[in-house]
Amino acid sequence: MASPRSKSPRPVTPKKDEKDESFWDKIGTLGRKKKIKEVQEFEQEGKNAIEMPGSPTQFDIPPEDYDLAEGEERSLIERRSIENAKLRALIALLIDWINDELANQRIIVKRLEDDLYDGQVLQKLLDKLTGQKLEVPEVSQSEEGQRHKLRVVIDAANNVLGLPRWSQQQKWSVDSIHSKNLVSILYLLVHLARHFRAPLRLPENVNVETVVVKKTGGKLEYRRVVEEITSTYDEFGMRCERDAFDALLDHAPDKLQVVKKSLITFVNKHLNKVNLDVTDIDNQFHDGVYLILLMGLLEGYFVPLFEFHLTPKDFDQKVFNVAFSFELMQDAGLNKPKARPEDIVNLDLKSTLRVLYNLFAKIVTRGK
Repeated sequence: MASPRSKSPRPVTPKKDEKDESFWDKIGTLGRKKKIKEVQEFEQEGKNAIEMPGSPTQFDIPPEDYDLAEGEERSLIERRSIENAKLRALIALLIDWINDELANQRIIVKRLEDDLYDGQVLQKLLDKLTGQKLEVPEVSQSEEGQRHKLRVVIDAANNVLGLPRWSQQQKWSVDSIHSKNLVSILYLLVHLARHFRAPLRLPENVNVETVVVKKTGGKLEYRRVVEEITSTYDEFGMRCERDAFDALLDHAPDKLQVVKKSLITFVNKHLNKVNLDVTDIDNQFHDGVYLILLMGLLEGYFVPLFEFHLTPKDFDQKVFNVAFSFELMQDAGLNKPKARPEDIVNLDLKSTLRVLYNLFAKIVTRGK
């Protein structure tokens, strides 16, 4: 029976007997085995630092995420934080904001880490927000060029935000953003959004659980850190105390439904007079139309249709309507609403409930 033909053109050499293995062959083999063992031990050490017993979460991390140089530190978001609804909402809101700001430049951001790390999109965003163009190269393919551009952009952002380079409050850096650290990118974007009064309501009290891994003395050390990306803010972007509506939304969803039902009954008592009906309090007030008509009905006057946008077609027209309804409320003797018109347009439930409850309280007090 013919022997099978070799698949390689190389000559077939007889298999060495173990006894024929030379001294240098043995040294080479031992060196390779030692190297492989070191790599395996290093990878296992990295995994153990993250997945040691007692860790609340277990998750798969590629070797490059814990293959650190001596003294290098890396922050990793725990899986349960990544899946947190508030964090997802914050990321989606920031992506939409950036895409809206840069729509004229046909820039579309899909993933913050992948699209902002090199400074290109951050530069375009800062140019748009400040109205001034940064003098940096448009495109840089090299890592050195990207870092240089990113450093210029971050320095400019820090200057606008009033943060010196050595500020302890600063949660971002060239290294962290270029390494696609999502927490650092979120911190920077939240600061920019609040500073420039972006027309959006960021989710409050977004906390992210992270594992910070650092290589010291050839070994990986880790610690857990909870990062507070957003807190509770008032209409001026300042931190404020949580109120009854915060507690209601967070801890008593059953009572929240009762409050919503009472407010729906209240507004329908008046809107039904003009054949309008509210069934979804979360969504039917965001364009300002029902708020304007409700104020006219509560105060006993007709609001001319040319004074507002009866069928608003874009964000600005909706903001105009809500702002107009706030003016009518102040004319009726109510305090200026704490919420911004943009909060109502962005479907912020707490803001909508606060506005409607203030109307409800005034009418009940007045006996109507």
